[in-house]
Amino acid sequence: MQGFQHVYTGKVRDLYVPTDSDFSHLVLIVASDRVSAFDHVLSPEIPGKGENLTAMTNWWFDRLEINNHRSSDLAVPQEVTGRAMIAKKLDMYPIECVVRGYLSGSGWKEYQQTGSVCGIELPAGLEFGDRLPHPIYTPAFKAEQGEHDENITFAQSVELVGKEIAERLRDESIRIFIEASQLCEKAGLILADTKFEFGNDPGSNQLTLGDEVLTPDSSRYWDKDAWEQGIRDQSFDKQIVRNWLSANWNQVGVPPELPNDIVSTTASKYQELRGRLTAL
Repeated sequence: MQGFQHVYTGKVRDLYVPTDSDFSHLVLIVASDRVSAFDHVLSPEIPGKGENLTAMTNWWFDRLEINNHRSSDLAVPQEVTGRAMIAKKLDMYPIECVVRGYLSGSGWKEYQQTGSVCGIELPAGLEFGDRLPHPIYTPAFKAEQGEHDENITFAQSVELVGKEIAERLRDESIRIFIEASQLCEKAGLILADTKFEFGNDPGSNQLTLGDEVLTPDSSRYWDKDAWEQGIRDQSFDKQIVRNWLSANWNQVGVPPELPNDIVSTTASKYQELRGRLTAL
């Protein structure tokens, strides 16, 4: 890509840096159509996924009251327009800032065993998909590429980044979650849980939101009407991919190729969520 050098390929995103040293503080983030599950990149890709993820992140950046890493100092190259952004390089904190408003996913599994989620005691008698009394912050330590992230306590996050930053990460994450949840309700959606990643912007020394934000790859969205009818397992993310893999693969060796109906249904879920949000 003219003017940029490729430096990294992740499961979903590719990173490029400008070849012009005047812009060494920037990075080009390209969202591909790749889809991953159970730590494997799957085949085939999900058509339109990268464009939908980028559009949703930009939509949220335009609405959230928080510094973000998006930059207008350079233009996105034409060949990746729509699925890429120019971003400021941040000194990232090694914490995934997870906020849960509803009981699902790994939180549900832990609650069934212990009555708590990441050490936070919850009321007895909750069912899968129930709304929590208030959103809870359950940070995770960001592992190296290829390793599993590890749930940690708030006290452990203090050990990692210090008390002041740990408190700001927690408070900002919960605040953004509540703000985003209120917007989602206007679209007939429930934001069940999400994760944020923050860093320090070396240029301004400000806490700054980075990575993708409130996309179906980083968040669990439900249809509000379906949830009120007791349907708690239909989300707008790649859960359909995980479910199919769980039923058709023992997680040993190379995962099987996704069937066409799973690919098309997943693509339509991403597109529908984007449409419902951006129609607001």
